[in-house]
Amino acid sequence: MPPEKTPAERFAEAKFKAKTSEVDDFAKLLKFPLDDFQEESCRAIARGSGVLVAAPTGAGKTVIGEFAIHLALQRGQKVFYTTPIKALSNQKYQELITRYGEDRVGILTGDNNTNASADIVVMTTEVLRNMIYANSLNLMNLGFVIMDEVHYLADRFRGAVWEEVILHLPRDVRLVSLSATVSNAEEFGAWLDEVRGKTEIIVSEKRPVPLNQHVLFGAELIDLFQNNMGDNRVNSELVSMHAAKLRTPAIKSNRPGRYKGSYQNEPKIPKLSKPEIIEELEDNDLLPAIFFIFSRAACDAAVKACQHSNLRLTTTEERKEIRAIVEDRCREIADEDLATLGYFEWLSNLERGVAAHHAGMLPAFKEIVEGLFLKRLVRVVFATETLALGINMPARTVVLDRLDKFNGEGRVQITPGEYTQLTGRAGRRGIDTQGHSVIQWAGNLNPEMVAGLASKRTYPLVSSFRPTFNMAVNLITAFSRSRAREVLETSFAQFQADRSVVHLARTIRDREISLAGYAKSMDCHLGDFTTYAKLRREISDFERNLSSNRPRDRKGKDLRQNSGRADSERKLTQLKQSLKSHSCHRCPEREEHARWGERWWKLRRETDAVIDQIESRTNQVAKTFDRICELLVEFEYLSTDSSGELEITEAGSKLALIYGERDLLVAESLRTGIWDRVDAATLSAIVSALVYEPRRDDEHVQPRFPRGDFETVFLETRELWRTLETSTKRNKLRPTEPIDAGVSYAIHRWVSGSKLDNVLYEADLLVGDFIRLCKQIIDLLEQVSRAADEPLKATANVAIDLMKRGIVAYSYYV
Repeated sequence: MPPEKTPAERFAEAKFKAKTSEVDDFAKLLKFPLDDFQEESCRAIARGSGVLVAAPTGAGKTVIGEFAIHLALQRGQKVFYTTPIKALSNQKYQELITRYGEDRVGILTGDNNTNASADIVVMTTEVLRNMIYANSLNLMNLGFVIMDEVHYLADRFRGAVWEEVILHLPRDVRLVSLSATVSNAEEFGAWLDEVRGKTEIIVSEKRPVPLNQHVLFGAELIDLFQNNMGDNRVNSELVSMHAAKLRTPAIKSNRPGRYKGSYQNEPKIPKLSKPEIIEELEDNDLLPAIFFIFSRAACDAAVKACQHSNLRLTTTEERKEIRAIVEDRCREIADEDLATLGYFEWLSNLERGVAAHHAGMLPAFKEIVEGLFLKRLVRVVFATETLALGINMPARTVVLDRLDKFNGEGRVQITPGEYTQLTGRAGRRGIDTQGHSVIQWAGNLNPEMVAGLASKRTYPLVSSFRPTFNMAVNLITAFSRSRAREVLETSFAQFQADRSVVHLARTIRDREISLAGYAKSMDCHLGDFTTYAKLRREISDFERNLSSNRPRDRKGKDLRQNSGRADSERKLTQLKQSLKSHSCHRCPEREEHARWGERWWKLRRETDAVIDQIESRTNQVAKTFDRICELLVEFEYLSTDSSGELEITEAGSKLALIYGERDLLVAESLRTGIWDRVDAATLSAIVSALVYEPRRDDEHVQPRFPRGDFETVFLETRELWRTLETSTKRNKLRPTEPIDAGVSYAIHRWVSGSKLDNVLYEADLLVGDFIRLCKQIIDLLEQVSRAADEPLKATANVAIDLMKRGIVAYSYYV
């Protein structure tokens, strides 16, 4: 008979059963049984742990976030669901409303601020960061924060916000972190465990719908791998076909040394047109499909090609349904803007079952495409890679137009992580038994390289965290300087730097042993051979420099008239004399010692370089914070009190309300009052110069300035930027790009009431880019409104109202 259980054991058992029951009750609400990784994650959350869940796109990570919501509501707590982009927030908001009702769900994205005190609030990560710094009352009774797409922490522009939230959230809030499959999940999880308390790491590399990978070689669809059941060997048939094409001689062109259509060693493999590929996919029952094309113009061109080929993928009834949905969603758009937006041609192509999806489109148009694709009314979408970021839009097949893209400077191959993210859209759970990826083959592709790219499933998560001016004043407000440094030293950036330092320190230890061995081998009984070896090294360096810098005339005659060169030659002569007079110069084993000495000096230089790396990485985040504080004291945003502690000034309290790359420049513009005298249109145009990022081909174009005060105020703002940049460089801080008035004239016209087609023409922007730019301007104007004194505050509010008209207002409110 087993011994009777103690009260403590009975209590622990009852508590475990209750937690098990919480997971089981939740599982009954789902359409699918929980996968192993989902169940493991949910049980960890029920036990009171935070979790880091890393799993492939489409694996069902959001179910774990939904369990945290279920648990919070059961326990009478609030829960925040954060996403990296507003589109994801809006999508999640609609899903949660459907499940829990409008009363229990709120959203905070800047564009849409509804029901902020609800039990469940969906928000962008920036909104949560701002709430934490503002000590918002909405943080009370917060049980969980779900961080969807947490691998976005690596984004070099916005990733730091994730770390700020993780570091500053109240300690008792449980973090549910949902990530794509990353190769260093254990490292990231170890950091979360250190800064957030108990965090369990759950990694799954299993796709819920297996992926079958193919290539379209000319008109033939063949498998990429030997067999598509986990075998990573490239298909021998593909290798043979590619090699055969490689042996086929190219057609000689009229130009010497050139070949028609290709280089001699680059076979020309015929490519099907987009309509022909769609027909091939349809014949093989591989629709619906997403074509990933790394160019907006190419996406639009692909849709036009389908239009010109008279391709139709929909029935009469489906076309009627598409038209009804589109007309209902677009009824608020002004008639005069429809033609400018390309509405009629866009609708015609939707009725064919074909659409583009990229950032240049009106946001509402993109959302309509997403909805129609989910309803299976649109069967083919040509999209840029932005579609791969978390939006719920799975397809049976993903087609990759090519495996390289333009990164702003040149064409680069996509990474294994990007390939995984893109092909993660293939396969619809509960609908498809297999997902499919298709690579359109080209002569410059290497089968082994492509197979290696497609077989790697992971990529590393690297912190992009760095302190900012705004962050500094907010940290000084919340903590003392020393406490703020301690917080920053716990960042993931410093955590990774410290781990690399451990590796580098081990490298130094190993090299010091080798250095000691080399020193012993070059030991000379006649004297200090280390000094002798140093002289030889200096002589060698001097001779090499003199040889490389020797001036010559056109006939090759040596010109020795440079006084600096004469000094160098005198120094070289002195070094040679010192070498000959050194006691070790007479050693019969001199050259043997010298060989060991050369190795010693080479390894010494390499070791010193590693030591420099360690010094640069040790406390690197806190050191940057110190330099920022010094600059902020210089510009009187911080001051030192009688005890030597830093405190924020009145100007610093305004800087605390300004976020973004230009935080200090905006704060300085407010402090100096250079924007005080402008009207709403001019203020909007000035703010546009701070947020606009010019294209490379526009960098040297002289912008057109609006009439009135704009030019004077713009030049004053630019001079302010130059002053700040001088101090930034002096303090060894990251520089910012110059402000650019490339769209200021167009924005001035928009705020002054000009028509959309005229403004788009002046700005030379697609409507999606224009809407995004307007939202950035409005966001910064709202910050100016909060931080500025009258009359600038009133001017900023007028500017916001004037910006939010027509298609911009539609994109905000509909």
